[in-house]
Amino acid sequence: MPTESSLYLALTTAGQIIKSWWWVVLPFIFWKPFKFLWLWWRIDEWLARQNFILLKIKIPKESVKPIRAMETVMASLHGVTYHPPDWWEKWIDGQVQLSLGLEIVSVGGETNFFIRTAAPYRQAVEASIYSQYPEAEIEEVDDYIRYVPQNLPNKEWNMFGADYKLLKDDCFPIKTYPKFETEHEVLEKKIIDPVATLLESMAKVKPGEQFWIQFSTEPVSEEPLKAWIKKAELIRDKLARRPEPPPPPKPILREATEILITGKVPGEEKSAEKEVIPPEMKLTPGEREIVAGLENKISKPVFSTTVRFIYLGKRDVFFKPNFRLAFAYFNSYTALNSNALFPESKTFTKIHKSRFLPLNFLIPRRHYLRCRKLFRNYCKRLNPFFPKSGGTYHLNTEELASLFHFPGEAVAPAPGVHRVEAKRGGGPSELPIE
Repeated sequence: MPTESSLYLALTTAGQIIKSWWWVVLPFIFWKPFKFLWLWWRIDEWLARQNFILLKIKIPKESVKPIRAMETVMASLHGVTYHPPDWWEKWIDGQVQLSLGLEIVSVGGETNFFIRTAAPYRQAVEASIYSQYPEAEIEEVDDYIRYVPQNLPNKEWNMFGADYKLLKDDCFPIKTYPKFETEHEVLEKKIIDPVATLLESMAKVKPGEQFWIQFSTEPVSEEPLKAWIKKAELIRDKLARRPEPPPPPKPILREATEILITGKVPGEEKSAEKEVIPPEMKLTPGEREIVAGLENKISKPVFSTTVRFIYLGKRDVFFKPNFRLAFAYFNSYTALNSNALFPESKTFTKIHKSRFLPLNFLIPRRHYLRCRKLFRNYCKRLNPFFPKSGGTYHLNTEELASLFHFPGEAVAPAPGVHRVEAKRGGGPSELPIE
């Protein structure tokens, strides 16, 4: 029959087309994974050629510098390390914005401050610190990570740790040093400093134990920064109850169609009467504080940040509850009406039991894999979900200075902190200069 012949011809033709051109859809299917793997390969190759160094900061014993001085250092470090790649550098060379590691480490009760940076940035990083802490001493040292087994956890060593996330959107700030340090507390001994509590806790770490805290930071490039500021401004306007901007005008054809369908002329509705009291005046004191904090955060240089800690030690001295030292430290920066740092459940090395009972038999294996991944990311200063993106958030210079700064001995008298014992004096001005 003609109909059957036509159907047979159509199916045969379609089969020939599919047989000859089936491969055309493959680029559309595999383009996204190919792009991901290509970029991962190029970045890995580029990072392997970079030379990173670890700088040990020996802080002054008698420091009269306020925490605000560290914010100036952070702003300087932002400019020093800002070097976003262009299109060619990103996709062909594999270049990325290099990170800056700010780390506080206790090894057997001896506590040190470290900054990990690319070798070309060393002089600029040192100059940024000396500009505000001229009595500090900075030296290049071996990475402390090399002196522990690289296969943690194992039969002799155990570990516990977590990455941290923000409780709310990263447009909202955490509690910062102006809450601890005010103009009225000019004497250093009157300043309430959470870092002092941390150093005191780290001094209690026993031989065979280590406690690491890491802030991995990198300046945010222009386009992501603009998008983040725009999002923050929208949140601010919503909190301030400001009227939404009018929508863009509709095309004439669409407007005419709506008039024919609805019978209503645009602008025919009576506009609502304007309120005598502006919306901003109706905010409660707490709401005003939140809006002011949000505006303050977007007014300063911003870093894309990862925060994490690791507690490790030999099994004969490992005391698991010591991980709460980190919880106590980060809790000091909690402002529940604004923002707070909380452990990231997806990378936290504590595995919760499941209602699906057979899954509980895998808890030891899941714990081991999480520990291995956390340890690897800490050593290489990677984001929590590497090679995928995510797990980072924006902290500005004020927030980072609050989390990482150099308190004087009057504020933090904890033993074990390496400090400069005596002031360095310059030579007499009348010395001859060749």
